[in-house]
Amino acid sequence: MTTYTTTLNAIRAASPCMYGWEKLLSHLGKTKADDEPLPLLTILDSNGLDDALWVLSRAMQPEHDRLSRHFQAWCAEQVLPLCEAECPGDSRIRDQIAMLRNDTATEDEREAAWEAAWDAAQGAQDAARVAAWDAAQAARAAARAAAQHSAQEAAWDAQDAAQDAKWAARAAARAADAAQDAQEQQLRKMLTEGF
Repeated sequence: MTTYTTTLNAIRAASPCMYGWEKLLSHLGKTKADDEPLPLLTILDSNGLDDALWVLSRAMQPEHDRLSRHFQAWCAEQVLPLCEAECPGDSRIRDQIAMLRNDTATEDEREAAWEAAWDAAQGAQDAARVAAWDAAQAARAAARAAAQHSAQEAAWDAQDAAQDAKWAARAAARAADAAQDAQEQQLRKMLTEGF
């Protein structure tokens, strides 16, 4: 199985943030960069997912491009249902996922698929904006209707809305944490078990 490595010199040449750089050096017990092979898994263990992904995208050997592409494909699959819900029948993002996994595709083919997927994602985002605008208009209408009720009822409605917003924010934070945990587990699996 392939060991995915970089070097401290390669990371340093990519201009890492000072905090992450010093954290990695401390973890390794080093004070300066060198050309000793450094496994990406060590960076994941030391600095966490964000820094490992930064290194994967900016400081890995070109032969490790396959890992990056397959991890990107896995991540895209996790949100594919959201995109497909906004733009049913649009296969451009699914096509990009397949292209990321196609190890024989040329850079031009990958670039064309990426541009098409980007356009599709923008279309899904635009559709979501329209839905959000419609929801905002409905909320305004509900607020006008609530204003016509007694002040006490409006205050209760406002308290309920604030409570709902608080619970929604907490749920969103938990979902974001769960997504990051899933990404870290998947990257770890790909580094240790292959893909």
